[in-house]
Amino acid sequence: MLWFFFLCVLTLCLFADYLWKRDVNDKCDKLPGPLNLPIFGCIWIYTHMQPDELISLGHYIRNRFGRVTRFWVLHKHAMFVCDLRVTQMLLSHSTEIRKNRMYDLLADWLAEGLLVSYGAKWLSRRRVITPAFHFSILVDFVRIFDQQAQILVGKLEKFADGEQIVDLENPVGLATLDVICESAMGVRINAQTDEKCEYVQLLMEMTRIILRRYVTLVYHPIWLFKWLAPRLAKRHVAVTAALHKFTKRIIKERREEMLKQQTKIGAKQLLHNDDSGIKRRQALLDVLLLATIDGQPLNDADIREEVDTFMFEGHDTTKSGIGFTLWCISRNADVQTKVYTEIANVLGTAEHQALTQGHLTQLKYTEQVIKEALRMYPPVPYIGRIIKEDCYVDGSCIPKDTSVLIAIYEMQNDAAYFPEPHRFLPGRSANDNPFAFVPFSAGPRNCIGQRFAMLEMKVFIARIVQMFELLPLGADVVPTMRVVLKSETGWQMGFRKRKIST
Repeated sequence: MLWFFFLCVLTLCLFADYLWKRDVNDKCDKLPGPLNLPIFGCIWIYTHMQPDELISLGHYIRNRFGRVTRFWVLHKHAMFVCDLRVTQMLLSHSTEIRKNRMYDLLADWLAEGLLVSYGAKWLSRRRVITPAFHFSILVDFVRIFDQQAQILVGKLEKFADGEQIVDLENPVGLATLDVICESAMGVRINAQTDEKCEYVQLLMEMTRIILRRYVTLVYHPIWLFKWLAPRLAKRHVAVTAALHKFTKRIIKERREEMLKQQTKIGAKQLLHNDDSGIKRRQALLDVLLLATIDGQPLNDADIREEVDTFMFEGHDTTKSGIGFTLWCISRNADVQTKVYTEIANVLGTAEHQALTQGHLTQLKYTEQVIKEALRMYPPVPYIGRIIKEDCYVDGSCIPKDTSVLIAIYEMQNDAAYFPEPHRFLPGRSANDNPFAFVPFSAGPRNCIGQRFAMLEMKVFIARIVQMFELLPLGADVVPTMRVVLKSETGWQMGFRKRKIST
């Protein structure tokens, strides 16, 4: 009798699974996809998958099933998309802006910051934060970028014998972390000179935990994560609390300091006040402290969400862009010659000449080089969306509640959109459709800090190429997903000091 009971339960489960998926399957029956087993879907694809295999999985899906692929993971239906028309429709849509479930893994740390939130809250926060990236404020950021770039150059100089192989992952990461801390919070943590800085270690550990949860499906529900990986879950709680404690302390100190100043100079002048050589308006935190929504100021929890979000989004992504760009320059001698010639013409060869926004505007070929590196190696290789209502593209339906993974990496390395995609060709003829090149996303949810990132990358590239000849030493890059796009082998190259004037 026991076997009969189990058979009945199994039959009911299979029937319930059929009814649950019937409507979606009817709408997507013309779309290709992997074998979807009853109940389990195509969870077999993810079995034993490691973080380093996410990029190769994307290659497999596109090559095996096409640019729009449907699949089930247990009871959740999803689509893998690297088709330009579908991507344009989704990214340009005015209401389909909700991020998909993979962003829930960031909720404990970032809560409902700009990256994760949607709807009215997202719109109001976007309006509040946008002034922090006004041109006049970005001009002030250039000084911060240049200071940190010159510190990095000083650290690299001791390896510049033309023979040593240098992996730039850690040095560039510490430099961009210094930049984002000073820009977002108005504080200097000196990560480049103090690599044991607690905040640095906490950020690195948080990134590793998030990635581990992302590639292990059973770790997605928090209750299963705590049950199956209790030590890791406990550490996740501790790291989150420590990061929040750091941000809360900075917010409290900054708020108290601003209140003291208000009695002397007034709120309107506060943003222009100097603080140990750092203009207050240069910090995102200052903008948030003075901002209001519907006449009400943001509380400390609201501000912490956005500062933590900016720290997360503005650190590793820029590091990825700088690292891959420098590696591409080191492997393309003709490109490096043109970049150096442009930099020498604009900046000269004097090591300590001040770098300004005007200089950066003139580095047009350098910008083309950065953009080509971002095409081949977009720092955010995938973007997720949850579809609220049925969407149709050329007669094909994307059913509501579908979790869509937009594969930017695959699309920007597709020969149909970029001929000879694996050749590094700065200034290549752009695709007629602007949604073919979207390293900063596009549409309503495009990256609010993309101008910030481009300026920072320009400064670091300019200073490093001005001082050093980059040599094609060491291993080739192996793109891999580590929350953002990185290289499994790092960014290896050699350095030779250029002859410069003083």
